Amino acid sequence: MAQLYRITLLLFSLVCSIPSGFGQTPPDKPISGEFTNTRFEQFVRSVESQTAYRFFYNPADVDSLTVDMRVEKQPLKTVLRQLFEGSKYGFSIDGQQRVYITVNRLIRTELPIGFFQRGGTDADTDSTGSAYLTETQKKRPEPEAKLYEIGKRTNPIRPGRSTIAGSIRNVASGEPVVGAAVYIENPRLGTVSDQFGYYSITLPRGRHDLKLRSIGMKDTRRRIVLYGDGKFDIDMEDDVIALKEVVIEAEKDVNIAGLQMGQERVDIKSIRQVPTALGEADLLRVIQTLPGVKTVGESSTGLNVRGGATDQNLILYNDATIYNSSHLFGFFSAFNPDLIKSAELYKSAIPSRFGGRLSSVLDVQTRDGNKKKFIGSGGIGLLTGRLTFEGPLIKDKTSFIVGVRSTYSDWLLGQLQDANFKKSQAQFYDLNLHVTHDFNERNTVYLTGYLSRDRFKLGSDTAYRYQNQVATLKWKHIFSNKLYSVYTGSYSGYNYSVSSEKNPVNAYKLDFGIHQTQVKADFNYYPTNQHAVDFGVSATHYKLFPGNFQPNGGESLISPDVVAAEQGLENAVYIGDRFDINQRLSISGGLRYSIYSYLGPHSVFQYVPGQPKTVATITDTIAYGRNKFINTYHGPEYRLSLRYALSSSASVKASFNRTRQYIQMLSNTTVISPTDIWKLSDPNIGPQIGDQYALGFYKNNRTNTVEMSVEAYYKTMNNLLDYRNGASLILNHHIETDVVSAQGMAYGIEFLVKKMTGKLNGWLSYTYARTLLRTNGQTGSDVINKGEYYPSSYDKPHDVTMIGNYKINRRFSLSLNFTYSTGRPITLPIAKYTVDNALRLLYSERNQYRIPDYYRLDFAMNIEGNHKVKKLAHSSWTIAVYNLTGRHNAYSVYFKSENGGINGYQLSIFGQPIPSITYNFRF
Repeated sequence: MAQLYRITLLLFSLVCSIPSGFGQTPPDKPISGEFTNTRFEQFVRSVESQTAYRFFYNPADVDSLTVDMRVEKQPLKTVLRQLFEGSKYGFSIDGQQRVYITVNRLIRTELPIGFFQRGGTDADTDSTGSAYLTETQKKRPEPEAKLYEIGKRTNPIRPGRSTIAGSIRNVASGEPVVGAAVYIENPRLGTVSDQFGYYSITLPRGRHDLKLRSIGMKDTRRRIVLYGDGKFDIDMEDDVIALKEVVIEAEKDVNIAGLQMGQERVDIKSIRQVPTALGEADLLRVIQTLPGVKTVGESSTGLNVRGGATDQNLILYNDATIYNSSHLFGFFSAFNPDLIKSAELYKSAIPSRFGGRLSSVLDVQTRDGNKKKFIGSGGIGLLTGRLTFEGPLIKDKTSFIVGVRSTYSDWLLGQLQDANFKKSQAQFYDLNLHVTHDFNERNTVYLTGYLSRDRFKLGSDTAYRYQNQVATLKWKHIFSNKLYSVYTGSYSGYNYSVSSEKNPVNAYKLDFGIHQTQVKADFNYYPTNQHAVDFGVSATHYKLFPGNFQPNGGESLISPDVVAAEQGLENAVYIGDRFDINQRLSISGGLRYSIYSYLGPHSVFQYVPGQPKTVATITDTIAYGRNKFINTYHGPEYRLSLRYALSSSASVKASFNRTRQYIQMLSNTTVISPTDIWKLSDPNIGPQIGDQYALGFYKNNRTNTVEMSVEAYYKTMNNLLDYRNGASLILNHHIETDVVSAQGMAYGIEFLVKKMTGKLNGWLSYTYARTLLRTNGQTGSDVINKGEYYPSSYDKPHDVTMIGNYKINRRFSLSLNFTYSTGRPITLPIAKYTVDNALRLLYSERNQYRIPDYYRLDFAMNIEGNHKVKKLAHSSWTIAVYNLTGRHNAYSVYFKSENGGINGYQLSIFGQPIPSITYNFRF
């Protein structure tokens, strides 16, 4: 058999490489030319015009390759050797002057001398027809050369299919590789690893070439013989590439082949090039550059997704809810960039495993920590410093990662000349801990802890404090290759306080708190490659402390006031299935059923039926005992999406989803504020319900280096809350008397163009979107704008964002960020009049006018240290300028009564360029 195999190879080589002429090698005609920073495609055209050579290569492989050399009558082989020396590129030339350009692989166009005597080993000769690679390229990795047997060996191999499953990990750190594509070419079957690096794939029994691909990792393959079901773990290596890439999606063609729409996956390693206000890489800043995602405040971390309010986004940190995602007035997000592994934003077709919010889900996952060795990283900026340390507690079994971040901005405030600022304070810190332990191949435990604290006061003695506390415990259990489960228990706490003590007589302290406890069980089942089923149950307990107003000190004459605590229980069960009908058509369906109960102890006000809820229409008060069910809301939440592939590079998708939200935020600002109040649904305030329809078209160029997409959506929202004129939200014992129920309507279209590779990369997005509200009331104060639709506070029709990155060389790169958006709506005083000798103002209809349009240009330069492998520490510098043009963008517009007139003022947070410099290091 071995001799027959070699003869077959020989005949194949003779047929392919020795045409007419019986193998005579054409003369190697020399080439000439001066190539200065010339793209490789242009170099090829020049060579082909001078000679009979014809080049064959993948355009995506050479997208960033340039030629910078002078050639004077030199053989092509000599020129290509010089060009590719020390790089990942190789070349082969056959007897017909066909040139094959390859990356990290070997193509032979003829059998080497002594092939039969030496058993078919590779030889590197210098004759026409040989391939030229660097020394490292000549060595094929041992895992790729080895043949792996999976399942109990049988002879012959039984017909049918079997399932292999396992974990994909980084060989250097032992961390899971998320979103790795695992597939075979013939037949075309594949899957993707989940957040734990786990995959499961069912294949025909027999020999296969199992291929793996993931962003940031080297492509690899495994030769397997599949006899039956079995476990097969795979290690992948980091891909140290010369050109940094900003990559949003984990797969080059996932926007075409994937079923999920309205999803953006952000690689935290890539966002460091996006300029920010104070120099630190920020996940939420990058999320805000995506189509359909806006923010209404300067440098705010609040997200408004497809017309939704900031509280309509479920932000998860290792499956625990984050209620305030900002630090230092919103200038920094709550997430330490050195610990984040990945983040996924779902804008539509939200998976059925998620619930509780109307607009979107942002799922943030931390890294597990290095299981091989101890390493660290950190950074020092003008206002903040951070340090992360990770390593194995038990090698290859238990790992940890811990990070701390803090600000030292008080010293900067002390340098300012203004006396008010000198007395101001602004401080924050956060701590992160994540521990992973593998008990055995089937059981893994994950423990996460997060704590953050903020304290600030500006120009007065009023001090603001707020903090987040998060704890999560997960247990992943693998039942079989086709079924595994994750059991999760989590706690999320958010508290804030406002205090004043300058005047002892009026000294006070106001506290608010929310505690959430959740338990859930999630199951993933892969019956076949065409089906992926997930199902589970969850229970969430909310406890809110809406306000506790107390005197601050023994001399204070302030009267105590406490708003009664409230609690609720939300239970849910869900199931979803992704079904690949054929290669062109895939469909996903899911159903989530949620049941929410408002619990005692609490007193509920009764109102006159059919009349606006006001203090004057209260008829009775009913008191409920501890843990008594006061009222219950429930209903189905539908999930449906489909994808139809028009070709290998184009597809259309459609989706529908219904969501329910039982907890909502009450705020008199349009951005996240530390004084925001959360409110549970009760007998007088119903849950929010939203329906969204979406349709999208997706197109990639032939090499998957440029992505283009268009998504249109239409969304309806019921039981939204808007506020009566003059509404009082703090310490309100009957908040329903100051809010009105409203209907919402949002629609828009989003365009996105992304170039993911090469020296020049980035993305350009444009969004046209409208968000309108209409009150449900029939009479009196329940009616706003005569019952007609009016713009919501988040209605900004036009939004343009451009992110551009240019890699000058291995060490220097430049980044440019441009953003433009329509000014947000505002209600203005339009006239004044006098009643009983008192001046009164007449205001316009709700949100009838707009503040000035917003635009901003940011710039950053990243400077890497040298790339020596053996160094005490690797470092880099980031120099950035936020608001490069110094535009005075309006944060808000307000009015003052001065000298008998009403004067308007515009407040700008950053009215001039803000430079920053950050030093980053890792060891």
